[in-house]
Amino acid sequence: MPSWTTVRIGPKPFIAVDHQGEGPLVVFLHGIGGNRTNWYDQIPAFAAHFHAAAWDARGYGLSDDYDGPYLFEDICADLVRVLDHFGAATAHIVGLSMGGRIAQDFYYRHAYRVATLTLCDTAFGLKADPPEKREQFLRLRQQPLLAGKTPRDIAPDVVPTLEGPHVTPAVHARLIESIAALRTESYLKGIATSLTYDLPQRLHEIRVPTLCVYGGADRLTPPSIGEEIARRVPDSRLVVLPEIGHLSNIEAPAAFNRVVLAFLAAHRGLAYAKAA
Repeated sequence: MPSWTTVRIGPKPFIAVDHQGEGPLVVFLHGIGGNRTNWYDQIPAFAAHFHAAAWDARGYGLSDDYDGPYLFEDICADLVRVLDHFGAATAHIVGLSMGGRIAQDFYYRHAYRVATLTLCDTAFGLKADPPEKREQFLRLRQQPLLAGKTPRDIAPDVVPTLEGPHVTPAVHARLIESIAALRTESYLKGIATSLTYDLPQRLHEIRVPTLCVYGGADRLTPPSIGEEIARRVPDSRLVVLPEIGHLSNIEAPAAFNRVVLAFLAAHRGLAYAKAA
């Protein structure tokens, strides 16, 4: 049995959140092909020192579906509700891939609610990618779904593009199930949003301590992107986990947890200071 508790935070769309522990709030945001279970190697480890929470973004996992497009404005409003539900004036925000873009967008809209940012294996959206990379992303994901295939159908083709060279069978199976669990309509909406999202020009506005964590073998968002983010964000640093792919927290949980926990421990007091 898991050691954490699952809550659904309303009003509609209800947002599902797994949480455990006490202290400053740390919120984990999954990627476009993920859900809250992607953080199951993090919740207990972080709960020993913080109040750790991992959500299903709207349209994912146990969270509600919704009408209309996938707008970061709405997703950030959902995240405000999560912080308010837990009585947190501020939180440490940890976002991977699409979750990292949500984390940045949340900062631009609600900077006073953010204690620190941890941006993991993230980029600026498909709009900023070279055309050939964008076309490959869409060919493996969007086009098959529009042709009638299911997320489970595309998982065997998508997952290898996310993995590092030494991925274990257990991690591979876990990533397959993560993609297979997607809801087709929500996933397509997320892809559509990623095609237009592009905010690298605002990175210099970030004024909280920021950690960038990238897999050294990440082909989707290579460490060079993390280098650019770390160069543009004033109070930031980059950590590269060698020979690890796009889902660094799943492929190398011990190393990931060690790096991020050390960063948060150094800035633990910020959450309380901002709440005062």
